[in-house]
Amino acid sequence: MLSCGNPAVEEQALMPRRSKFGKSKDCVRCRLKPGNIAIRHAVYCKECFTPIVDMKFRKALEPSVNARAGTSKRPKLKASGNLCLGFSGGLGSSILLDMVHNTYFSNRPPLDDSGKPRGGINHPRNASVWPSCIVCYVEVCGAFPGMQDRTEAIRSVVERYPSFDFVPLRIEDAFDESWWTKVSGSNSTPQVWLELSKEGLITDGLHVASKVTGLTPAEAIRLYLSSLPTQTAISSALQNLTRVLILHTAHSGGSSHLLFGSSLTSLSISLLSAISQGGGYAIREELQEEWAPVAASGSKPDNVLRVIRPLRDVTAKECAVYAWWNNVFVIGRDKQRRAILGIAALTKNFVVGLEKDYPSTVSTIARTCEKLEPKDAPSGQCRLCKRPMQSAIQEWKGRISIRSYSDDKLAADLAHIPLPCRSNLDTSTPCQVPPLLALTDFLCYSCHTTLTSRSSRGVKQSAPGVSSITPLPIWVGDRGLHRDGLMDGGARRKIPEQEMLDTVANFLIDNQDDKE
Repeated sequence: MLSCGNPAVEEQALMPRRSKFGKSKDCVRCRLKPGNIAIRHAVYCKECFTPIVDMKFRKALEPSVNARAGTSKRPKLKASGNLCLGFSGGLGSSILLDMVHNTYFSNRPPLDDSGKPRGGINHPRNASVWPSCIVCYVEVCGAFPGMQDRTEAIRSVVERYPSFDFVPLRIEDAFDESWWTKVSGSNSTPQVWLELSKEGLITDGLHVASKVTGLTPAEAIRLYLSSLPTQTAISSALQNLTRVLILHTAHSGGSSHLLFGSSLTSLSISLLSAISQGGGYAIREELQEEWAPVAASGSKPDNVLRVIRPLRDVTAKECAVYAWWNNVFVIGRDKQRRAILGIAALTKNFVVGLEKDYPSTVSTIARTCEKLEPKDAPSGQCRLCKRPMQSAIQEWKGRISIRSYSDDKLAADLAHIPLPCRSNLDTSTPCQVPPLLALTDFLCYSCHTTLTSRSSRGVKQSAPGVSSITPLPIWVGDRGLHRDGLMDGGARRKIPEQEMLDTVANFLIDNQDDKE
């Protein structure tokens, strides 16, 4: 029994250090064999470890498979659409690929001549959870010159699983009009160009073109990344572009579920990184979300895509041991040199070191973030990252930000502000720019900060004769921007008086004299 006395006087009052292996070195599950691995001070043998990881995987995935929860305690698993897997070649996605195949696709019965499974009409094995599965991989070599293209190497890994169809994507597809037409069905989506160096993202710096003339998608993605102000913004932009590319591909293919191979360690890293970059409002979407593209009317369609991370309770250490003991081939991921100094890389170093010394605290990060939820309903969907957007962001940001227009860094930004507003910047009643004239009203706080943040090491200046206009992803200019009147052919239009009267006709009261 421990004492609460004075450690300097009583040696028995010192708290003994907790044993690394708990109370015993035998497996805590079977109690028969000596343990081979210690997970959070619990010891497991090799035979009991794999079923434990499989149980965590199914426990995180299967409650979200059915479209509607029935009254049965053990409902029959049946998804409303296909399955899509996001594959990067890393440890977590490789294990996810192997687990999904072994659990839901490898035990399918053979088909007869008519194309139906053999073995009886009411046999439970005839009911497949998902009719088909596609594996999406986004190649990022087009964003960085000199990087090796690994598409064929990834294809060879996916071809080991005959039940999966490989769908290769490229990061420059985010600026390719032909890809966007294929996944969205929209034939006339303009390319949006913006001067990111100007404060406020006002429409004076906005330009719209029906087609990108003289600029390939690969050149557009490089120009976009080179215009971002910080290394953190580049890393965040690549993650957002990859995510949105896979989301639209999965939704256009009729998928009802999208699975990512984020382990507990990588999930904790992404949660802390997102919060530090201003994405706390959509922190629940980092864990699990139901996503659908916004329709032209502003309402969401019925076919909602569920984004799930089934390995969110499995640490990186468990994933590595599982891959080693089950002979899972891991091709690995290329480290991007430009993201070494970003917040995501610094967060990764912190969490990995934390997991090594204090493994229980890593799960606390994910479980604490799981309890967080926003106070108010979202005002829409961010045009850049496609996540829920908080209402009145710019009003709140204007109250907490202290910016002096006498600063040398902001002196050049005054050129885009209209003259009536520019003369009133230092008065107590500054001129307010109409909300429909700013792209900031269509961006979440995290994306707006990513585009407008300033590096502490100075802002990179454009070379003489080089335009500072930057192309944005093709989906930014789709539907809503035109519907709300932000753009009209790239120029402002004077609204006739009769058109204004027709717009507000339903809100006017007839002036009738009833005194007679």
